[in-house]
Amino acid sequence: MPELKKIKKAVIPAAGFGTRMLPATKAVPKEMLPVAAKPLVQYAIEEATASGIETIILVTRKHKSVVQAHFSRDRELESFLEDHQQTAAADLVRQLGEFAELRFVEQDKPLGLAHAIFCARTLVKEEAFAVLLPDVIMPCAEPVTRQIVGAHDQHGGSVIAIREIEPREVERHGVVRVGSATVGGVPKSIRLTGLVEKPSLEDAPSRFGIIGRYVLEPAIWDAIVKTDCDARGELQLTDALNLLCRQSPLYGFLFDGEHFDAGDRIGYLKANIELTLRDPDLQHSFRGYLEQLVS
Repeated sequence: MPELKKIKKAVIPAAGFGTRMLPATKAVPKEMLPVAAKPLVQYAIEEATASGIETIILVTRKHKSVVQAHFSRDRELESFLEDHQQTAAADLVRQLGEFAELRFVEQDKPLGLAHAIFCARTLVKEEAFAVLLPDVIMPCAEPVTRQIVGAHDQHGGSVIAIREIEPREVERHGVVRVGSATVGGVPKSIRLTGLVEKPSLEDAPSRFGIIGRYVLEPAIWDAIVKTDCDARGELQLTDALNLLCRQSPLYGFLFDGEHFDAGDRIGYLKANIELTLRDPDLQHSFRGYLEQLVS
């Protein structure tokens, strides 16, 4: 196998309407909703940066300039905080401009996840790249993006993060069809032969669900071009990956760690509770409050 180039770029799709979180997302992008005092998209950007990504491309709608503003330097705010002896807050705000290089492209209409990723092609070019869905938070000791990049480094091909899911979760996930067993030298990599988007429990080809992190090789561009729109007129990444795996290797990687689906109301609330309970500044008072509620 020829030597693989280091993966330096990641795409974060952030152009949807966030309909599962309306009315909160009517004026505020879903990606900017706070979870334990940090916007959703910041978790994804921190994970990508910690995984060695050098350039992060955010796909947004025109009015989502608030995402860009969040990660831009605000020297006036920094000075205000410092003048009022709020040094820690000033440092926190300053650090928002110190992640990997951020680039922005626009998706004119929400035409599906595959279409959103395709909007980044001019910046990604013909390189393998990572994709992080910002409404999935993955607080793991080793960032999941780093895990799947490492798998790609070992055996090439496109790689998607998967894990075994409960039967009640099947209809909320893309589910993979497993081909061969583990791939040489990487016991957690499994060759895939297909994917099904949100199947019924009876029709699910396995119990392995797709969990919001991908490494995609340039062959994905041709697969997206050849993908038909679904009944809603959208281009789905699951359909494009189904085409991809017929012509190029596609692997599922059983990652270590946990994840929170913060893209709907219940998942969002769970993520807030769980991550607040892990915040050293908030956990004790918040735990005491929860204990009062159930006493």
